[in-house]
Amino acid sequence: MNQILIAGFLGLLLSVLGTPLLIRVLAKHGYGQVIRDDGPKTHQGKKGTPTMGGISFILATLVAYAGTKLLTGQSFTASGLLVLFLMTGTGLVGFLDDFIKVVKARSLGLRARAKLVGQLVVGLSFTALALQFADGHGLTPASTHLSFLRDFGWSIGPLLFIIWGYFIISGTSNGVNLTDGLDGLATGASAMVLAAYVFIGIWQYDHLCSTSLTPGCYEVRDPLDLAVVAAALLGACVGFLWWNTSPAKIFMGDTGAMALGGALAGLAICSRTELLLPLMGGLFVIITLSVVIQVGYFKASGGKRVFRMAPLQHHFELKGWSEGLVVVRFWIFQGICVAVGLALFYEW
Repeated sequence: MNQILIAGFLGLLLSVLGTPLLIRVLAKHGYGQVIRDDGPKTHQGKKGTPTMGGISFILATLVAYAGTKLLTGQSFTASGLLVLFLMTGTGLVGFLDDFIKVVKARSLGLRARAKLVGQLVVGLSFTALALQFADGHGLTPASTHLSFLRDFGWSIGPLLFIIWGYFIISGTSNGVNLTDGLDGLATGASAMVLAAYVFIGIWQYDHLCSTSLTPGCYEVRDPLDLAVVAAALLGACVGFLWWNTSPAKIFMGDTGAMALGGALAGLAICSRTELLLPLMGGLFVIITLSVVIQVGYFKASGGKRVFRMAPLQHHFELKGWSEGLVVVRFWIFQGICVAVGLALFYEW
């Protein structure tokens, strides 16, 4: 368990100290946020705030994980490395998107097709690799079974699983990306889900079928190392939130949002909690649905809108809620979702 404490502490320390350095580098090169003209007018004051801050907590997480292994003498695991690969790969796609935005000074970055191809390459690579690297008990980082609190009783086969896994990765990455838009909102919401995965990893490790053939045991490869990865990223997110909370000195950008979504999806797939993730990440689901509803109704009704603006957080801003009020209330909703998800996991 020392690994979890060390990983969390290192992630926090590296992010808290590293983020101000990144802010200075980004500001020096003029890599500031481009603000949409049709958004809330209060956001215009944020124009030019350094973006691509996700670089900070991605690097902090990678170094914290590696440092933890060196300090404790423990081995790297296939599951932990694959989740980190997914986090970094999706973050790289987001970085390319951000870089195009800041260089060309426009609010749209990568073309939709290019972003889709990037997500496709990273997502399919992860899901294909996650079905390899069986341990001594024949367990691979992922399985071809659908899962909620653990695997269901049937297999969908490797091909369908790879498609299903990509859907989870793409949906979660885009969901966190849509949630990012207010100071600290996506960072704090993601940190809550990561804390849940620290608990899930520890609990699964203490109730593995390979060591305790009791009712309700778990067949998961490397659950403790998944908790270590989650703790490293949790600490890095908390450290980043110190600088990202209102008024934000830096934004995570698509770099950070897509990396967080990728990491959460990877943790869900490797911990066999794929269908539990939408419940614990309920805020991401609701905000994504608000965009789908807005776009669908706009097209079907010939230009009418359900919300004043989508994603949902901006609707409430335009209704007169302050940014801080929206963030705190959305955090409360996310906290309830995580609590319900953990209660189901613990009881069943």
